[in-house]
Amino acid sequence: MSSISKPNRLKARLPRGLADRGAAELAATREMLETIRRVYELYGFEPVETPAIEYTDALGKFLPDQDRPNEGVFSFQDDDGQWLSLRYDLTAPLARYVAENFDTLPKPYRSYRVGYVFRNEKPGPGRFRQFMQFDADTVGSASPAADAEMCMMAADALEALGIPRGDYVIKVNNRKVLDGVMESIGLGGEANAGRRLTVLRAIDKLDRLGIEGVRALLGEGRKDESGDFTKGAHLAEGQIARVLTYVDFQIPASEETGADNRTVIEALRKAFGDSALARSGADELEALVDLAEAAGYDADRILVAPSVVRGLEYYTGPVFEAELTFEIKDEKGRPVRFGSVGGGGRYDGLVGRFRPEPVPATGFSIGVSRLQAALQALGKLGAAAERGPVVVTVFDRERIADYQRMVQALRAAGIRAELYLGNPRNFGNQLKYADKRNSPCVVIQGADEKARGEVQIKDLIEGAKAAAAIASNQEWRGTRPAQFAVPEDRLVEAVREVLARHAQG
Repeated sequence: MSSISKPNRLKARLPRGLADRGAAELAATREMLETIRRVYELYGFEPVETPAIEYTDALGKFLPDQDRPNEGVFSFQDDDGQWLSLRYDLTAPLARYVAENFDTLPKPYRSYRVGYVFRNEKPGPGRFRQFMQFDADTVGSASPAADAEMCMMAADALEALGIPRGDYVIKVNNRKVLDGVMESIGLGGEANAGRRLTVLRAIDKLDRLGIEGVRALLGEGRKDESGDFTKGAHLAEGQIARVLTYVDFQIPASEETGADNRTVIEALRKAFGDSALARSGADELEALVDLAEAAGYDADRILVAPSVVRGLEYYTGPVFEAELTFEIKDEKGRPVRFGSVGGGGRYDGLVGRFRPEPVPATGFSIGVSRLQAALQALGKLGAAAERGPVVVTVFDRERIADYQRMVQALRAAGIRAELYLGNPRNFGNQLKYADKRNSPCVVIQGADEKARGEVQIKDLIEGAKAAAAIASNQEWRGTRPAQFAVPEDRLVEAVREVLARHAQG
């Protein structure tokens, strides 16, 4: 007897490092993005959109990690032989856009963008291959006021989203200080660009690996828990010691005790003032702080913090990081800080890769997914599930046209509504469907209601309340019935009353 082979069906599976998102999460994202957008536009920024795919050479090689092929970028070769890549951030595509449209854009050019970016990195907890960013940039201004404005706008965006002052801080530093340190140990000049980048990436991992992990990456390299080996910068012991002096300086008492910004700047000058480049970085920090304080943004909101490095190679001056300071509980119930939800800085050389003249630029990027998780932890976003549409049920499949007219009447009045399109045989399944859609109410019309010129409206929210308070169910029904009849010509008015009752109209 021959066996009947089973069909070879595909297994439905999501690739690692990616995530599906449902209606509730998307609604919360939309609410959050609109709030950020209002703040950005209040500062005079205008929207622009660039494609997710760019020529690989236009994006450049600026990523902080090199543990994957193609320098952490998803790339493919076009049929004309040219290499294309998915964007890894929103800044490099902006640089290409500005350079390509330089003569027609106003300068300075102030724009914002929101979209997904892609990293060809090893996935892990909280580390995704696709995630959303919301950026704002000023291109064409070398003024420290442009940098100060980025920090102020980031603070305003967080407060507009409901994060109270004291639960966040915008930390600022200047890459020229670190560049001065590296110059002092013989890593200046174009010939040492690769080693400087390796040092930068090592320091950027301080929070994750600690001092000893950074020390290993400054030397021969480090093997992680999985056995993967990351090559180090191969610095000599004296060079490592000098860099670690800076790394140790990243957590001064002043950051924790709340000393004023000028105390931190003077400490930087004292520790690294033997480098002209480091002194220049300290001077730029002071100019930024002066401008921020003049606008009312003191160290409780914008704080000089040498701990901020930023991993991307293209930063050339001030760098910023938005950090949430409140604690949440991890999966084991331990208190942890939420940490960074955005960052940015000055990148004066990025647009100039395409242009003969220098083009200064500065910007800030919000990590949308991470900030959304923080807002939900605070109860500031998506606390209540969004209501679904009103569902018009089908009591008689021969009268689909009648039911469709009801749906259209509701939509014409601006009420979200849909006709039940499943199998109408089991009416209970229609109500279950409406429950799953989180519908506020359903519309019912059988033969008897049709003969009387009526419709029945079943208030699903009120019905759920009645079920929860079963002891007083009779009284509840008497004062606010969960199901009631109205003349058909009052359908829209009656549904509006239900929605208004639940503050959903």
